[in-house]
Amino acid sequence: MGIELIPANIRKKYEIQEWKHACAILKNDFPEEWQDLLDLLSAFRLKKSWITEAGGNKSDLSLWVDDFMGKRGWVEKQFETSVKVDNEITESPTHKVDAFKNQVAIELEWNNKDPFYDRDLNNFRLLFDLRAISVGIIITRCDELQDLFDQLGRGKSYGNSTTHMSKLIPKIKGGGGAGCPILVIGIRKELYKEDR
Repeated sequence: MGIELIPANIRKKYEIQEWKHACAILKNDFPEEWQDLLDLLSAFRLKKSWITEAGGNKSDLSLWVDDFMGKRGWVEKQFETSVKVDNEITESPTHKVDAFKNQVAIELEWNNKDPFYDRDLNNFRLLFDLRAISVGIIITRCDELQDLFDQLGRGKSYGNSTTHMSKLIPKIKGGGGAGCPILVIGIRKELYKEDR
């Protein structure tokens, strides 16, 4: 078993990959968080306006995900971590996780520079090693959406150096997440919806 634990109707709409049994861990050890994720993936549609309208500090897509998960108890989370050697304590702060609930962390990388993946994976690695998270999830976009962005006249805003699956997968395969179980979900064209 693996991604087959995700219902087929969801698998058809996303590119999904996992490492270190992430789906089995989520389904069996975190059933509420697993259901929240499945509900999110079932309800999500990629609205035309989210692509065509210029973004601000946070995209409308990100705000929609925040609202959907926030209603289910997921919160943005900053972990306070430090290293103690003898009596000397060195602060070692992590980056905020976009959504966190009961040892499950989600990062949404819609249109950032691809080094953000390194940051996310390093954060997952550290938080997993510290036993603060059990699974890391990254939701991003599939490469195939570039054709759609080009058709909508927004291709330059979503260029090759921004976050998409072919930038992420080699980083994970190269050990970027270390021992942390990781689930990666890529948004595909099937989710596109005209909303005007």
